[in-house]
Parts: sequence; structure tokens; C-alpha cells
Amino acid sequence: MKFFLTTSTAIVSAAFITSSSHAQEAAQGGQVGEMTISVDDMREPAPADFSPYAGRDFPTRPLWGDTHLHTSNSLDARGFGVILSPDDAYRFARGEEVTTSHGLRVKLSRPLDWLVVSDHSDAMGAMNEIIAGNSTLMRDATLRDWSERLNAGGDVALGATMEVIETFAGITGEALPEAVADRRFVQSVWDEFTQTADHHNDPGTFTAFIGYEWTSTEAGNNLHRNVIYRDNAIRARQVLPFTTAETFNPERLWDWMETYELETGGRVLALAHNGNVSNGLMFPVETNPETGEPLTEDYAERRAKWEPMYEITQIKGDGETHPFLSPNDEFADYETWDKSNLGPTPKEDWML
Repeated sequence: MKFFLTTSTAIVSAAFITSSSHAQEAAQGGQVGEMTISVDDMREPAPADFSPYAGRDFPTRPLWGDTHLHTSNSLDARGFGVILSPDDAYRFARGEEVTTSHGLRVKLSRPLDWLVVSDHSDAMGAMNEIIAGNSTLMRDATLRDWSERLNAGGDVALGATMEVIETFAGITGEALPEAVADRRFVQSVWDEFTQTADHHNDPGTFTAFIGYEWTSTEAGNNLHRNVIYRDNAIRARQVLPFTTAETFNPERLWDWMETYELETGGRVLALAHNGNVSNGLMFPVETNPETGEPLTEDYAERRAKWEPMYEITQIKGDGETHPFLSPNDEFADYETWDKSNLGPTPKEDWML
């Protein structure tokens, strides 16, 4: 220790002498090391901070992930042949190799930093049980018919899949089978999913967000929102996800979000998406589609609070802009899909 102190003192002393000498030279201008400093240079005001990073209090590293991914827990995905589970999805996102529903080995070139598994809240996990022939669900004649047709394969299965999706979307006008909305069944699926997310969550390395998709599609008008939690399973499982069995009105979803936060102390936000297939209802300009009354300040404030962001692009088309709205933007026609809503209603210009 004594040797260290002696040596350090010598180094500091030498550095001080050298620095003092250079400082005297710099004060008069001239050569300092490899730099030439003029008297004019010395008159320039010193910057407030030497480093451009000093005082920076905002994040600068982008973290890559996906806010919208479906697994076998979703009616549509399972009906179209997806057999991978939320556990498989999180493993894939973390960089593990998985085998796809079609039997192909696949692995990301680099892992994601985070992932939201956002399966549809309507009958979450039910399609797995319908196809498997769950004995409790098979007591319902409609569910038994769907099971038989889905297991038949081919066009018969495709027809059954579309019937299931359209029934839950409210397009057919048929009532939903009560068995798939049984609270005990729904709670068991939600508990298992939230526990899976917690299992894969690794703070500082990978964030496994809990989430779901609220799938309002009344008359084929897409008003879908992905609800994302800033919570773990302990909070999230205290309140079951909101479904369209309650309502198709997004304002009631905001009510549910507010209630969730008050009851659990948790935090959630919603991401609307695919307004391009809402036929103008996703972003009303003057009139509230639900009430027929003029939009209010309260509506605007609540939407800004609960839906601070928007998902602008997806497999069902890009929703950032359109050539009709941005005629001078050469990229405005990128990945647009503007034929109709998700039902039979064609799109008119005012709906853009």
C-alpha cells in the first residue's frame, strides 16, 4: 500500500507539472501536444457539458418486439391450423429453435427483447378444447357439430372455422354457446397463460408481456384493441379479460381498464389496429358512432389516456395513410387494403 501511494503521488505530480506547462502555452496560443490553439480559440465560450451524453435522461437504445401475436389459444389461429402454444411463442421470441405448425424447424437470427402474446379474449383457449372434444363442451349441440366438422379436415373444416369466427365476431347474429363462456373454464385458461408469461419474463434480458386482444367486429367493422399489462400474473389474473360478450363499444373497454387499475393497482394500455377495415368508425371525426351525438372533450381525453399509441401496419393492411388522404406522398399506397370492412360492406371515400 505504501508503494502504491508513493508511486501515485509521483505520477500525479508529474502530470500536474506537465499540465501546468501546457496550460501556460495554451494561454498564449501555440502548439499543445498535437493540437494548435490560437488566442481566438481561447475566446470561444466553453460548452456547458463536455460529453453530449451528460444530463441525458431518456432511453436511447431501441428494444425490438411484437405487440400482436396469436397462438393456439385464439379461435382463428387454432382453426387455421396453428398448434403452437404461448409457451412456444415466448421460447421462439427468446431465441430458441421451435418446430412450426407445418413441421419446419425455425429460429430467429437474433432474439427479441420483448413479446406480447395477445390471443383473442373471446373464448380464449376454447378452440383447442372444441377440436379435442372436451367432454363438458360436447354437451352443447353447436360445439359438438363444430368439433366434428373441424376434425373432418379440408373444406368442411374451413367452413366450420369461418362459422366459428363469424359467430364470435357477431357477424352471423347467432348466440354464443354458453359453455365456452363458463367462468371457471375462462379463469383456468387465463391463469395458465399469465403463469406462462411470468415464467418467461427475465428482467433486463427479456420482457414477456401479458396481454389479449379485444375483438369488436360488429357488422364486420373492425374496432379491435390489444390490451397490454404492465403487471405480473398476481395482478392480471384478479380480473378476467374483457370480451365482446359484454359489448362491442370501445368506451366500455376503457371503463373496464379503469376498473382493473382501481381494483388491482395495476396498469394497462390499449393499442387499436386496422382502422382500414373499420369503414371509418375507428377514428370518428365529428360524431360518436355509439351515441350519434357530437364527440366530446371527455371522449377525446379518455381515448388519449387509454390508447396512447396505434398499431399502424399488420397483415390486414397498413393504416398510416392512404393516397386519397395524402395524394403527394409516393409511399401512401404502401400495403393498403381498402376494399371493405371485415364483412360485406364496400368502402366509400368518406370511410378512409
